[in-house]
Amino acid sequence: MEPLASKIRPKTLGDFVGQQHLVGEGKPLREATEAKHLFSFILWGPPGSGKTTLARIYANALEAEFHELSAVDSGKDDIKAIVGKRGALQFGKPKVLFIDEIHRFNKAQQDFLLPYVESGQLTLIGATTENPSFEVIPALLSRCRVFVLNEHTPEDMEVILKHTKFKIPKDAKEWLIELSAGDARQAITVLENTHSLYGKISLETLKETIQSKHLRYDKKGDEHYNTISAFIKSMRAGQGDAALYYLARMVDAGEDPLFIARRMVIFASEDIGLAQPTALVVANEVFRACETIGYPECTINLAHGVAYLAESKKSRKSYDAYFAALDDVKKYGNLPIPMKIRNAPTKLMKDLNYGKDYKAYDKESYLPEKLKGKKYLK
Repeated sequence: MEPLASKIRPKTLGDFVGQQHLVGEGKPLREATEAKHLFSFILWGPPGSGKTTLARIYANALEAEFHELSAVDSGKDDIKAIVGKRGALQFGKPKVLFIDEIHRFNKAQQDFLLPYVESGQLTLIGATTENPSFEVIPALLSRCRVFVLNEHTPEDMEVILKHTKFKIPKDAKEWLIELSAGDARQAITVLENTHSLYGKISLETLKETIQSKHLRYDKKGDEHYNTISAFIKSMRAGQGDAALYYLARMVDAGEDPLFIARRMVIFASEDIGLAQPTALVVANEVFRACETIGYPECTINLAHGVAYLAESKKSRKSYDAYFAALDDVKKYGNLPIPMKIRNAPTKLMKDLNYGKDYKAYDKESYLPEKLKGKKYLK
């Protein structure tokens, strides 16, 4: 049976709710869709924000031959099969390939995809919840425009829930909107399951459904993000037992080990940093082990790394210092760099006093004049 979220999926931009910075009048995705401008792009945003829907609306507007793959269970052979299908090009139709969770494609798979995108045999639409700057190879990313989607607002969610046609009491609706945190798919799925299990929607039946075993860990949904959040916060608090428990939950649910290890690498610098610099070395080695060994053995490496990170001393000194410096960059723009530390590769530059009086290990501040005396590393 087709899920309700799929049944009520908008077919046109006129029916689409939210993401007005992309699909509102005069905004880039609307302009491209209405002008039938053919190009590859990546949709980066949280679960349930409309990535798949926008991809289908765009392809439909272009009257394209639309193919959809999930990077979780697809590979080179699936791409070959799509490229090899005759039909679209002989009728002048473009082939649009939508890859959900494109960040799950490894480098070799992305390299394989690249020439088809370059040649125009495929127009790529990628969807990801992860930063494409880190997850998509530069050559492929440079051929795609990136559109950033936001969580649906509570107002958006109100409109979306009306489309389900369910009668939802006010208290139940408010609770569900808060629970779903902008994830439209999750909210619709909870409603559908509640109605299926209990025959009616109320605050009590919604809560019963959430606790029911009928709803399993969804690697795209709210439980995924709740668990990784609990995992990180447990390490931050130095609670190794709790961190290992949440690690076990994710592993048991089949979570991508690289997703877990990636968060550990980030944590090593963000939360431990200068307090124990070897934490980054350990986290990177855990990531490498997950890449080369994989499940089930890399579980041991993950557990080793989690215990180490949880028990390490914590310091956000470098993290906070960087973002304080970034605030000044945004506030003041490109302030003039002091002459004595400018590069002087030519005679003209030397004549203009670039690099003059520079001395190694100088105690004088090298910050721009406007920021002299500023301390970021406190």
